Amino acid sequence: MRPREPRDLRRVLGVAVASSCLVILDGQGVGLALPAVERELGGGLVLQQWVMDGYLLTLGALLLAAGAVADRFGTERVLAAGTLWFTLTSLVCGLAPEGWVLVAGRLAQGAAGAVITPSALALITAAAHGTTRLRLIAQWTAWISAASVAAPFVGGAAVDLGSWRLVFLVNVLPAALMWRPLARLRRRAIRPPRREAAFDVASAALSVCGLGAVVLGLIVAAGTGFADPAVIVSLAGGAALVAVFLVRQRSSADPQIPLGLFREPAFSAGNAATFWAYGALGLGSFTVGLYLQQRMGLSAFLAGLGMLPSTVPMLFLSGRSATLAARRGPRLPMSVGPAVAAVGFAWLALAQPPLVYLRDVFGPMVLLGIGLALMVAPLTTTVLSAVPRGAEGAGSAVNNAVARIASLVAIGASGAIVGGTLDDAGFARAAAVTAVLLALAAATSALWIPTASTAAEPASREA
Repeated sequence: MRPREPRDLRRVLGVAVASSCLVILDGQGVGLALPAVERELGGGLVLQQWVMDGYLLTLGALLLAAGAVADRFGTERVLAAGTLWFTLTSLVCGLAPEGWVLVAGRLAQGAAGAVITPSALALITAAAHGTTRLRLIAQWTAWISAASVAAPFVGGAAVDLGSWRLVFLVNVLPAALMWRPLARLRRRAIRPPRREAAFDVASAALSVCGLGAVVLGLIVAAGTGFADPAVIVSLAGGAALVAVFLVRQRSSADPQIPLGLFREPAFSAGNAATFWAYGALGLGSFTVGLYLQQRMGLSAFLAGLGMLPSTVPMLFLSGRSATLAARRGPRLPMSVGPAVAAVGFAWLALAQPPLVYLRDVFGPMVLLGIGLALMVAPLTTTVLSAVPRGAEGAGSAVNNAVARIASLVAIGASGAIVGGTLDDAGFARAAAVTAVLLALAAATSALWIPTASTAAEPASREA
């Protein structure tokens, strides 16, 4: 692959950020609009649940298959198709006359998000190497962190100023802004090598059905607990299908997930650290957000404002973290980052109720933000630097799937952890478990992440 010019790299970063923001906005910005959706379309709690869960279901189920498609047919081409699809499904959701149309649109929108998610990061991975890649990923991390902060505010503002429909219709704007640079990148892209073997439809079906069943089981478990027979059947069936998928990958002439990736210590350890860290983020963010509203009496808007310190540091420290990783290797920031965040949640777990925001919550949120800023960019770069060229989509899809499943597992277990009611004691238990998960991420990184700089690009990683 020929090296990208600086102007092309700016386009790559802009397209990756804009496409990721599409997925983030409709993943996190819709929650505050649900009461308004129910008032206009009816459907009660069931409709509200499926507006959120339908999106998560198809997004999680299709990640691995979408990553394989991107590697086979070209990241730029697949990302363009996913963006167009996401824009159209956003219009369907925004103009939905009835609840079932909205749910169908959300299912289709989640599928489009699955196409975009691995492709956006794979675009950066394929376009740059060494310290340039690390710098781009740090900038991408900072921008999507800002989008994560803005998403709930966008959702709340859309409802207060106009209609819940604006949460979906606003997607047309970033999609339109990124279309021209994406078209240029697509024209300049080098087509991936033609593969002799036909696309493995059976493997794709196994991964979609397996991950879909696992994600569905975890979504249901968040409301009913893991002892529910439907949850047990869904999780067991999904795990069996995923196992068959992995066995098939060993004998496939053109595997969708090259299992040799897991023999790379950086890839395996990075995904293990991802599982612990994103499980902690899922549980911690979920319980802190609820506690601020249910126990401290804050509105949804003020609760979002109260969690702002956990993301703002990423805007300012991600670049420095990338520089540190380039000079000293990824092990140091990937070990120190989750350890700092673990201290924050240990602080929350030991705080004496009744909690006061400035005394007991503000500090832990700042520590969480600093920890994330240190960890995320080196973690992403470490995992994807271990992926051979031509498999960037698959590597990104695996890492995204690990992160999303970890978060869903943690949220599904939250009811058992807090004891059914989010009182002070239950919140302290959830904060303690979050601290333990972050400590496991720090220990995994300290023991198994290589000390070599993430700027290294061994020739052996060529496809």
